[in-house]
Amino acid sequence: MHHCMLFSRCYIDVILLTKAGALYMDDQFFHARNANAIDNTQATKLGNIPEHIAIIMDGNGRWAKQKGLPRVAGHREGMKVINKIVAKASEVGVRYLTLYAFSTENWKRPKSEVEFLMKLPDRFLSKELPKLKKNNVQVRTMGEKSLLPAHTQKAVQKAVRETADNTGVVLNLALNYGSRHELVYAMKEIGKDIEKGKLAAKDIDEKLIASNLLCSDLPEPDLLIRTSGEQRLSNFMLWQLAYSEFWFTEVLWPDFTEHDLLQAIQTFQQRKRRYGGV
Repeated sequence: MHHCMLFSRCYIDVILLTKAGALYMDDQFFHARNANAIDNTQATKLGNIPEHIAIIMDGNGRWAKQKGLPRVAGHREGMKVINKIVAKASEVGVRYLTLYAFSTENWKRPKSEVEFLMKLPDRFLSKELPKLKKNNVQVRTMGEKSLLPAHTQKAVQKAVRETADNTGVVLNLALNYGSRHELVYAMKEIGKDIEKGKLAAKDIDEKLIASNLLCSDLPEPDLLIRTSGEQRLSNFMLWQLAYSEFWFTEVLWPDFTEHDLLQAIQTFQQRKRRYGGV
C-alpha cells in the first residue's frame, strides 16, 4: 500500500527588501525567469541532480485572465506543459516528480471549473499514456481517490496499472490531496494498531509516522518548485518538505518551460543543505 500524508507545519521566512518602491525577494528563495537559456550541460555540470522534485503548478487562472480567456482555458494550457516537464526531468536524471494536480481545497471552486478539472486527468492520461509507456515513465498517485468521479478514477487506475513495471522517472500525481487530511489518516492508522495492541504510545516516533504517510516508499522531495509568484505551501507535503529547498518563480504554470526547470535545478545545485547542522 502506498502511503504519503503530511504532517507538521512549515513556516517560510522570506526576506523582503524595498527599493525605489519595488518589492524584491532574496534571490536565494525567489527567482524571476532568466532570459538566458540554460542547457542540460549547464544544469548538470555540478553533478547534483535532485532525486525528487515536487511542483505546485500554480497560475492557470491568472494566465487565462491576462489573455481574456475563461479559467478553464488556463487549465487546458497548463495540462500541455506537464509532458514537456516530465520529459526534461527524466532526461537530466530526476527520479521522482510529484505534481500538485488537485487539492482537497479545490472542491470549493465553482462547480463548472471543478467538473472541468476532473476531466483533465482523463484527457491527459488518455492522450499521453502511450508516450508515457514508451518513455518508461511510471505513473503513481496520492490522495483520496474514492471521492473522484468514476471516469477520473478509471483513467488513473489504468495509467497506474499499465505503467507499474516501468523503471524510468516516477510521475506522482497528487489528486484530491491535502497534507492535513493525510496526517489525520496516518494518526488513525497508528491509532488502530494501538487499539489492537500492536503498538504502544511510546512507540510513536518520526519513523512510524512517516511510514504511515501516503507514498511512504518514495524519498522526500529535495526541491520544491512553485510557479506564479506565490510563496506558500498550500497544504502540500508539509511533513516531507521539512528539509527541501524551495524555488519560487513569477512564471505562471502555462508559461513554465524546460529552461525554467533547468534554472531551478541549477539554483538547487548552488545551495548547501545543512539539515539543521552547520
